[in-house]
Amino acid sequence: MELYLIRHGIAEKRAPRGEDSLRVLTEKGVKKMRQIAKGLRTLGSHFDVILSSPYLRARETAELLADVFKMDKKIEFTDSLTPMADPNSILAEINQKYRVESVALVGHEPHLSKLVSVLVANGAELGISLKKGGVCRLLADDLRHARRATIRWLLTPSVLLEIANR
Repeated sequence: MELYLIRHGIAEKRAPRGEDSLRVLTEKGVKKMRQIAKGLRTLGSHFDVILSSPYLRARETAELLADVFKMDKKIEFTDSLTPMADPNSILAEINQKYRVESVALVGHEPHLSKLVSVLVANGAELGISLKKGGVCRLLADDLRHARRATIRWLLTPSVLLEIANR
């Protein structure tokens, strides 16, 4: 299984009512995220399903991905991808609900970095941090065991933007 861990795009600093889950992507964030998605498409990436945090900035990021990849109705929202969720909860959810070859996980830091650590190093700190719009591609044979995945690549937004603009 291929796992694409994608951090949401650039979001406003504060939501109008101060609630973190209501922060939306900025105009710049929308524009960059659309280009990042095009960069992923240029690399030959594909997703059978997109799983996303329900927070607005992640939701908007997932919707941009779905639009660029022409994946209407293949987005699922889950609290297992919220910022402070236990990384093992999304793995249990994938194992329980999805029989797919490739999945995009749209979420937040530090959750996504912790998820990479759980998948690659059995929870040991790897010192990885995804920038807004950054993507980590993992390959996993089985999500049920320790050290379940290998990192195929970890790309910054600027690299993906450059790929999109070739």
